[in-house]
Amino acid sequence: MALMLLLLGIALLLTTWMRPVEDVGTRAGGQGDLGLYGAVVDGLRRGGDYYGVIATEFRAAGYPLRPFTAVRLPTLTVIQAALPDMVSVVLLVLIAAATGFAWTRRIGDWFDRGPPRITALFLLAGGMVAFVQPALVHFHELWAGLLVAWSLAIRRADRWIEAVALALCAMLIRETAALYAVVMLLAALVGRQRREALAWGAILLLFVAILSLHARAIAMVSGPLDMSAAAWGGWHGPALFASGMARSTALTMLPWWLGAPLAMLALVGWAAAPGPVGVRAAATFGVFALLIAAFARTDSFHWVLIAAPAYLVGMAFLPDALRDLTRTLLDRRRVRVQRITR
Repeated sequence: MALMLLLLGIALLLTTWMRPVEDVGTRAGGQGDLGLYGAVVDGLRRGGDYYGVIATEFRAAGYPLRPFTAVRLPTLTVIQAALPDMVSVVLLVLIAAATGFAWTRRIGDWFDRGPPRITALFLLAGGMVAFVQPALVHFHELWAGLLVAWSLAIRRADRWIEAVALALCAMLIRETAALYAVVMLLAALVGRQRREALAWGAILLLFVAILSLHARAIAMVSGPLDMSAAAWGGWHGPALFASGMARSTALTMLPWWLGAPLAMLALVGWAAAPGPVGVRAAATFGVFALLIAAFARTDSFHWVLIAAPAYLVGMAFLPDALRDLTRTLLDRRRVRVQRITR
């Protein structure tokens, strides 16, 4: 059944009609998200307050101010306004290096032989190519994706405080990172790890409180004449997730008809990853895939960046996944008759 669903998903992916995916640098008259939040950072450095500058820049660029989810939380922008640009770039590279080191150790725990380990490391590097580009330093999904991947890699049954803290930082940069915290909360509840579950629940409650304050602040600077964002519910299916993942990783070097199916196969590979980290990673990536397939618009494909850093590593588990599926598919009950002579 799992093999049939896999083949059906790939067939649906290849036959789905995809409208051109808008690049984040071409919206709103060419300014894009990067230029817009870069202008907000400059406005804060000139002494403006975050929400006042947001209202001015968003109206000038023709961006929607409503609902409040159309505007990012001020965490990353305020920090970058207080730091020189070069410091922000160095900080991004350091976080990327820490994330890569944490996943390198995790890969070493999974693969004890040279070729599979080298393959997994190459796949890790292929997933992180977009996360070491200084030109994307103002991109919120970039920072949140690194923090989520770092949190997932260092989480252990006896050491989860750091993972919870990193997840909170990611949520305060990009709200969609809260899905990762929800997955980890459910995993802790299923594993009957009460203290960890309380910690994940606590940061989710804190996040909701901060998001409520953010919504109130946006309501104070916006009016009925301000633009409203298009409603969610694009229902573009798995093709949008696969296409976005292919464009956000090293798979972008391949043609779409090859890169997108490989991106979906990586998710199948994660289902065969061993241990608690494998289960949590498969659940996290699966939830983001469902979110993008059901709700994202064609100009929101960059949501996949939150799941991208370690996503391609799942392809290293594909041989195990296909072997398990094939063995189950070809398994037949055998009746053995044995004569015992006393």
